[in-house]
Amino acid sequence: MPAWQWLLDSAGVVLLLVLAYGLLLVIRRRVLSRNGGTFELSYRVRSSSTGRGWVLGIGRYYEDHLEWFRIFSPAPRPRLRWARADLVIVGQRDPEGAETFALYGGHRIVECRTPDGPVELAMSLSAVTGFSAWLEAGPPGTDWNQPPSNR
Repeated sequence: MPAWQWLLDSAGVVLLLVLAYGLLLVIRRRVLSRNGGTFELSYRVRSSSTGRGWVLGIGRYYEDHLEWFRIFSPAPRPRLRWARADLVIVGQRDPEGAETFALYGGHRIVECRTPDGPVELAMSLSAVTGFSAWLEAGPPGTDWNQPPSNR
């Protein structure tokens, strides 16, 4: 078989793999949204450099946890989970400098405190409203006078 046919066949296989991967991501997003509403949620994995370290993802409220999934990962399980009782909003800010290009348009950065340390999340303004309401609306019997790690 001539080299150009091998090249054409290889290009066809690569194209099919890319299409299959895209279809897998669409199906994954549909499955994730069945068990609770999903929203665009970016997470800052490294805060050592200003404006860097953001990873795009999907957030989902599941039971008493906020789950975070990488947007381009086919993994069915969340990469990170935070318990509602452990998250405390410390502040909010608009993206600055390079962050405006690294995040979805119109997103706001929410700074949270957890027992494991600070966490920065970026989400839309409507998602920030829903996030703060979800944190405040704890399950019945929650003792709000206790520190977050003792609830």
